[in-house]
Amino acid sequence: MVYWGPDSNNCPFFHRQALAAGAIKTSQFKEEIVVMWLNYAVIGLAILALLGVVLEEVIHVNKAKITLFLGALAWILLFAFNSGDPEHQEAVIQGLESNIAEIAGLWLFLLAAMTFVAYLNKKGMIENLIYLFLPKRVSERKLLFLTGLFCFVFSSLADNITATLVSVTLILSLRMDLAKTLRFAALVVFSVNSGGVALITGDVTTLMIFLQDKVDILDLLLLSIPSFVAVMFMATVLSFGLSGDVIVQQHRTDVRGVDIAIAGVFLATILGTIVLNVIYQIPPVLTFLFGLATMFLVARFFNDDIENDPILEYIRVIEFETLLFFLGILLLVGVLKEVHVLESLLAMYSQVSPLVANYLMGLLSACIDNVPLTAALLKSGITMSKAEWMGLTYAVGVGGSLLVIGSAAGIVAMSKVRGLTFGSYAKYVPALLGAYSVGYAGVYLMAKYAM
Repeated sequence: MVYWGPDSNNCPFFHRQALAAGAIKTSQFKEEIVVMWLNYAVIGLAILALLGVVLEEVIHVNKAKITLFLGALAWILLFAFNSGDPEHQEAVIQGLESNIAEIAGLWLFLLAAMTFVAYLNKKGMIENLIYLFLPKRVSERKLLFLTGLFCFVFSSLADNITATLVSVTLILSLRMDLAKTLRFAALVVFSVNSGGVALITGDVTTLMIFLQDKVDILDLLLLSIPSFVAVMFMATVLSFGLSGDVIVQQHRTDVRGVDIAIAGVFLATILGTIVLNVIYQIPPVLTFLFGLATMFLVARFFNDDIENDPILEYIRVIEFETLLFFLGILLLVGVLKEVHVLESLLAMYSQVSPLVANYLMGLLSACIDNVPLTAALLKSGITMSKAEWMGLTYAVGVGGSLLVIGSAAGIVAMSKVRGLTFGSYAKYVPALLGAYSVGYAGVYLMAKYAM
């Protein structure tokens, strides 16, 4: 049989079909190679970012600079690899817009919450509130348990960021030595994350699982029991070796009417966020921006927005380093989500039981942001019982406590407590892992026998 070439009209039909099929296979093979190398590149950048955070004190490069650089670079590579395919490039554009929208919501929420806390801290309101409940002299062990209780309760009502900011302010005001301060900081991170899983306003992942009708309000409230037991277990472990007393130096400041009014606005904003989110599903960022604007207007009403202390200046006091670090981390996680690396983790559920897989997902959430991880699990269509969904809710909410970079609470604490680094926090991983395991086992037993 004579073959005249691919463009010849004399080429037999089945030859042209075979040639076309071969071209398609070649094109698919090249595309698979490109996707494979893109995945390797993105995963490599994510690993470099993690190493940059871990080795910050060794390389003397700020973690926010590293993660932001690598996060932006990852998206640039994603666009470059898909430049020849209009359909894929459009999907990348939509993915970036969605990722930026999520980041913007988080940024604006943090901006509002941090500005409130910066103002109240500068005016001495938080310190005065602490002195109202703390005795002038208290043992270090008792103070440790009181701190865990306060963080657990407060984070159930407020968001994790605000709860961490207030709790860290409490610790720093006591002026303990660094070793003891780090113990308290580790307990704050774990307690804040544990308290947030029991209410839909306390943790984003809890809200996501609730909105998908996997659990209901009463189920979530039951989670507070094993979560609290885990916090007390963590406090007990950390209390070994503490034998001294803490003398609370009470330096009360004069409270002005405008400060009380703004504190009231802050409290109303927190409560309003809970109520409006439950009733009308209004995003927390919207209510906090409304509260921030109300704060500005209240200061103007009291004629306190003066030239030497303008209310808008408190926005500049907040930790922009923390916000930039969040930006870099979330950009990287967004790219991992776009290239479907996170979805490959779901294969775990076909290899082990949901009980084990959920526990491992909690450990994984210490390295990967729990929001896209939870979203991937919810979209995967996996089938689990209500008890197993409760286990996942606890795992992804508390598992991030195992590493200081694994949760928003840890990142905020790291930015506020001098000396709290990836390495110094890692000393408490055995205690944190034990407390996490105790809580997870408690969830399983409670769900098994109470439901």
